[in-house]
Amino acid sequence: MRSIWNGAISFGLVSIPIKLVNATESHSISFRQIHLADGGRVRYRKVCELDGEEVSGAEIGKGYEEADGSIIPITDDDLAQLPLATAKTIEIMSFVPAEEIDPLQMDAAYYLASNGATAAKPYTLLREALKRSRKVAIAKYALRGRERLGMLRVVDDVIAMHGLLWPDEIRAPEGVAPEGSVSVRDAELDLADALMATLGEVEMASLRDDYREAVEAMVTAKAGGAFEPSEVAAAPAGGQVIDLMAALEKSVRAAKASRGEPGPGAEPEGTAGAGSDAGTGTGAGAGGGAGAEVTPIRRKAAAASPKAVGGKKSTAAAAKRTASAATKKTTATGAAKAAKSAAKSTAVKSTAVKSTSAKSTSAKSTAAATKKTAAAKKDAPTARKRTSA
Repeated sequence: MRSIWNGAISFGLVSIPIKLVNATESHSISFRQIHLADGGRVRYRKVCELDGEEVSGAEIGKGYEEADGSIIPITDDDLAQLPLATAKTIEIMSFVPAEEIDPLQMDAAYYLASNGATAAKPYTLLREALKRSRKVAIAKYALRGRERLGMLRVVDDVIAMHGLLWPDEIRAPEGVAPEGSVSVRDAELDLADALMATLGEVEMASLRDDYREAVEAMVTAKAGGAFEPSEVAAAPAGGQVIDLMAALEKSVRAAKASRGEPGPGAEPEGTAGAGSDAGTGTGAGAGGGAGAEVTPIRRKAAAASPKAVGGKKSTAAAAKRTASAATKKTTATGAAKAAKSAAKSTAVKSTAVKSTSAKSTSAKSTAAATKKTAAAKKDAPTARKRTSA
């Protein structure tokens, strides 16, 4: 790797020649500005404000602008005459535990490579001393025209240096924290711990820049003329009021499911124990991996009107009375129908008896008439004989 700075590490009376090499690189994709009408490249030109002429790099120097707008020219010779002890030296000032360094101060990272065969022994000595002490070195160095603060630590078998911001460059977080007092329940902390335990198991080397890969694929497809933009699902809008317990439980279940690790006591969707949509959850399935026990939280219905404590009993009593009245009504109706049916049946039987009686009387009358007729016919010759005599 190409070095960007050559100097030495000053370690007490020990001087270690080193080369500074960038430890990081940016893979972000940059775009050029173009003229939309014809696709021509748009460039920025350095023009003097006084004469309007374009100037080259050799004609450009440094200047300090004062409050009234006047410019004080500063030359490289002026800067070289300043008493900067760290111009070519990384001067170690102290050794401190790594925990004392605020991550907010971290800046660019570099590798320190030994420069020459004579630097191998002192370089290895400093590296092993840092390993055994489990501390980091705080140092000053100068780079790109200014003095900086750095932290030296061991990475594998190499000494790495992190640029640090000066303490006065860290802004105080005033007005950033949520306003007012916010309380968090133990059950919510238990679920948060379970979610952290599930999401925390990831290999840093497996993380990838999905957006950069998508941009590269898009550029390749457009170059080949086969690019078709796909619809992207809209992200949920912010500022929504959520059920924190339900969101935590659902997040834990989703994280475990994505890893193929369903939590103990998990129930299929649609059952009463699923809990996330109903606003209740046992917490055993969600936080089972961390041994958390969560008390079920009942979610209040938003549209429910306030009722007295005995409202449920009153409702049950009213329902019982309604059912009893309905039963009585049904019984009365059935009795009435039965009585009506019995009366109708009696009437039919009476009519039938009367009809039978009438038929019997009619039959008797007919038989008597027939008998009289037969007797009359029998007596008819006798009468005739008497008449003849």
